[in-house]
Amino acid sequence: MTTAVLIVAAGKGTRAGGGLAKQWRTLAGRPVIEWTIEAFKQVGLDRIVVVRDPHSAAQILEQRTDLLLADGGPDRATSVRNGLRALQSQNIEHVLIHDAARPCVRPDVIRAVLDALQTCPAAAPGVQVTDALWTGAEGKVSGTQDRTGLFAAQTPQGFHYQAILAAHLASDTPAADDVEVARAAGLPVRIVPGDVDNIKITRPEDFARAETILRTAMDIRLGNGYDVHRFGPGDSVTLCGVCVPHDRGLQGHSDADVGMHAVTDALYGALADGDIGRHFPPSDPQWKGAASEIFLRHAVARAHELGFTISNIDCTLVCEFPKIGPHAAAMRTRMAEITGLELDRISIKATTSERLGFTGRGEGIAALATAALVRS
Repeated sequence: MTTAVLIVAAGKGTRAGGGLAKQWRTLAGRPVIEWTIEAFKQVGLDRIVVVRDPHSAAQILEQRTDLLLADGGPDRATSVRNGLRALQSQNIEHVLIHDAARPCVRPDVIRAVLDALQTCPAAAPGVQVTDALWTGAEGKVSGTQDRTGLFAAQTPQGFHYQAILAAHLASDTPAADDVEVARAAGLPVRIVPGDVDNIKITRPEDFARAETILRTAMDIRLGNGYDVHRFGPGDSVTLCGVCVPHDRGLQGHSDADVGMHAVTDALYGALADGDIGRHFPPSDPQWKGAASEIFLRHAVARAHELGFTISNIDCTLVCEFPKIGPHAAAMRTRMAEITGLELDRISIKATTSERLGFTGRGEGIAALATAALVRS
């Protein structure tokens, strides 16, 4: 089953104030849209499509390789249709449609919608209305409204892809949301439990509430890694995935990539998931001479399986030689490729030990690493 999420981010968002559309404004240190994207990355969907106005602040997404981008239209319905069309070649079975301005959506809500799609062509989260409802006129209560059977609609709203695509292509009347489009096409829509914290940022004061929700919900983990390898015969060393010419090599059971080993152990440490030796025992001959990216990819996959996003990685190589500076950019690029992180979330740097200790005597290289993981 291939599942995608379509994040609608082409609106102007003027009611939220601030001049800039709400989805591009900063919330708890990051743009709103990044929180929203991250929520779906935690669930591990196959495709993420962001429908945006290319003339807005959407440039922050243009260099990301983990997203499909589609152009927005003059109204929400057109934007959704454009996003659905962008998925036509992707062999999608189920699609979620979500408002970019709902950055506080939690994985359990997303998974509840996905689970419902196994037995129903459409599903959406809703929160049952419990407060008394009034009608009003001229600032005064003019009546009451029966709240029986009323739900506050939320997103993501999920659908069998071909069914909602056909429904949108056939729709020629305004609709409040995609559930209304689906129902007009005759699709039954299952209600799954929503979340009162899954708010849609609409007014200026909603930013403060959303920040409180995000900071309360975040599970932030830090892990440290440390590794050492001695020099031996050879004509190069592999550091953070890059082959660096040197008059000696590093000795180890695998390829002895001391930097990548430290980063891998930092990730395992943040997850409280042991270390490289636990997952890839040196006593097992299949790992002799193995490329260390195998270990790192496994640690990254473990983080995603457990619902974490890797926020950033910082690695320090400690050696007198070889010189790391000329190769640091290539190392960052290679580590970004393996981890799937953006380049500005990976730091590779070096220092010497002022000719003290085993690194100062040129007997080997040490590496220290820190990794930050976030689950919300």
